[in-house]
Amino acid sequence: MSSSIPQNSWKDSDVEAHWDRVASIYVEENDRVKDVHDQRFLLSVQMLELEEKMKVLNISSRDGEASDYLEREQPGCEVYNAEISAGLMEVARDLRPEIRQVKIRTYSALPFGDGHFDRILSLETLEHVAEPLKFLEELHRVSTQETILVLTCPPATSEIPYQVYTALFGGHGEGPHRFPPSRRVKNMFKQSGWELTHHRGTVLLPVGPPFLKSWGEKIIARFQNTWISELGIRQLYVCKKQ
Repeated sequence: MSSSIPQNSWKDSDVEAHWDRVASIYVEENDRVKDVHDQRFLLSVQMLELEEKMKVLNISSRDGEASDYLEREQPGCEVYNAEISAGLMEVARDLRPEIRQVKIRTYSALPFGDGHFDRILSLETLEHVAEPLKFLEELHRVSTQETILVLTCPPATSEIPYQVYTALFGGHGEGPHRFPPSRRVKNMFKQSGWELTHHRGTVLLPVGPPFLKSWGEKIIARFQNTWISELGIRQLYVCKKQ
């Protein structure tokens, strides 16, 4: 497959080091914005069309919270939580002693066989990987012909709001990252063998009173496929194999 998308300036090991550093505060910081944090689980799980006994890859799994939603949605599925940070894996193990976890060394070479997974969930990971196109190619390799991939990541327009929020409120930070424009993500899907079946921008107003955030979601829902949808800090993509 083509690899015309250049790799980023950092290494996957730099990403691993960042999440190891902030592992101890990861859950606490996410709980400060829990409604926005959990929205990605609620939105994405329903798009996976889970069935009993399906093998599901959750990458990156962080503290493993997505697995709660996956197993609640379909109790009979097998969830494999793949994570690059040993520190976050320890957090997940403390919170969820029975969790099935797999340590990965790099996003460019996943430790799974060809055609292993029926469904793949990748939440806010693409923007961190050193070689994003190779990552998507790896997800393609480990998926079956009928796999559904659900992926979220912030768009390029989120960089300034992220910097402002971090300056004002701190948080666990994002570490090495590059928020990609939606057009770039779509191009990478095409190059890596994925067919995009659904895309939407969400979370137009991540902070503020509930009525204001609800109003923001109504606005962004009305103006999908316009520049307004690109302002949503979470972009949702659903793909199948070409």
